[in-house]
Amino acid sequence: MTIFRRLSACLRPRTLAAGLVVLQLSGCAWFRHDPGQVAIINPQQAQLSQVIHLASDQWPDSCWWQKYQDPQLTALINQALQNSPTVQAARLRVEQSQAGVDLAHSFSGVQATAVAAQNRLRTTDRSFTWPYSFSLPQDRTGPWYTMNTVGVAGTLNLDLWGENRERVAAALGEKNARLAETALTEQTVAANVARLYFSVQAAWQRIGLLQQQLEISRFSLEAHQARVGRGLEDDVALAAAQSESLSAQQQLLSARTDLISAREMLRALVGAGPHGLPVITPQPWPQVQETLPASLSYGLLSRRPDLQAMRGYVLASLSRVDAAKSAFYPHFDIKAFWGYNAFSVGDLFKYSFQQINVLPGLYLPLFDGGRLNANLKTARTSSNILIKNYNQAVLDAVRDVAVSSQQLNALDQQVGLQQQKVVAAQTAADSAQAHYQRGLMSRYASREARRAVLAQQLVLTDLKFQQISTDISLIQALGGGYQSPLQAVPVTD
Repeated sequence: MTIFRRLSACLRPRTLAAGLVVLQLSGCAWFRHDPGQVAIINPQQAQLSQVIHLASDQWPDSCWWQKYQDPQLTALINQALQNSPTVQAARLRVEQSQAGVDLAHSFSGVQATAVAAQNRLRTTDRSFTWPYSFSLPQDRTGPWYTMNTVGVAGTLNLDLWGENRERVAAALGEKNARLAETALTEQTVAANVARLYFSVQAAWQRIGLLQQQLEISRFSLEAHQARVGRGLEDDVALAAAQSESLSAQQQLLSARTDLISAREMLRALVGAGPHGLPVITPQPWPQVQETLPASLSYGLLSRRPDLQAMRGYVLASLSRVDAAKSAFYPHFDIKAFWGYNAFSVGDLFKYSFQQINVLPGLYLPLFDGGRLNANLKTARTSSNILIKNYNQAVLDAVRDVAVSSQQLNALDQQVGLQQQKVVAAQTAADSAQAHYQRGLMSRYASREARRAVLAQQLVLTDLKFQQISTDISLIQALGGGYQSPLQAVPVTD
């Protein structure tokens, strides 16, 4: 239950001040269910282990995809950032959060309402207004009167304990979180577009290599058929050649299916219609040579938009806790009315019927059934859950950087070794071709040597795609060039 008292202007200031102090102290004694804020993670725990070697501070930048120097990729990502429904929805959520900020601000100002009312009332000798009824006009129907009221009513909330300010701070925290989430959405869309684009490029390269492999398999099949026809071979070698040809056809069909699937996923991601996706032509693989930032503790916390979004929600939750605490203290407001009251509509706007009311008010919760403490406990527990999730997200961010960087380093080495294998196989194939041209080797043997080169090139294509995909993952783990406008400092209550 909430007790409502109206402070009369005739109260002595000294008596009023003493009463307010007593009420405030009484309100402060009601905190019973605040479990307290849990510890937030030490930013030093956002550092990588010593086995991860770091170098540069200025990578990645915000338009990281431009480093691949591929105009097709740049155009696709720009189209996605402009037309993707996912990105557009994230930007609309920012506008929605701004409306929440405006709504929170509105409670801090003067609230004014135009009033126009007509009240039908009865006055008897036992009512409070009976002494005044002698001056009222006589009504043929008895002691019934119609009160006409026109005016303006206003309320000013004196936010002495900062409850409204904390609600505004909570709304701002959510808006900052939505801004960071928008940056995260844009990064995710750009990264997914880049992966799909390079999967298209990988499919093109695989199709080209598999077509060459299929031609060699068909030549080999024709050669074995000719030998079987002349009685030089049995059917076992022919069956093996047929199996190789069928396998090459299957791989080619799978690569073409992958190409179509990647293009359709890319079309949906960039928000393109049936004819809105640009033509993608085969391009050579870009060079991937990255170095990592020299320091990652506070830097990583400000680089990652997902961490900044969670931090914004944590700050908003702490403001809600403060607002819940403020509800225990006395609440002051001032209500006012200016207008006209008259029993006759014709007298409504006469000066003699003008009315001015100023009503200062005090509200103090005494018996609320534990509602305020339950509200405080709920706010605090929700805040602590967000802090725990934030702590885990920081540890996961460090893990993502460490794992992606080590995977990229390992893939760099594997690509280097595979390139050497391709060169060795190509050397053997060139030698076989030279022997064939001199009549020292059959055409079949030279073609089989070429098959080995194609097999190694297919492996290299897969490794190249994994290398670029891991490079994109590392860029995401480092925040993709995002720089938070907020300081990444420890959150305290």
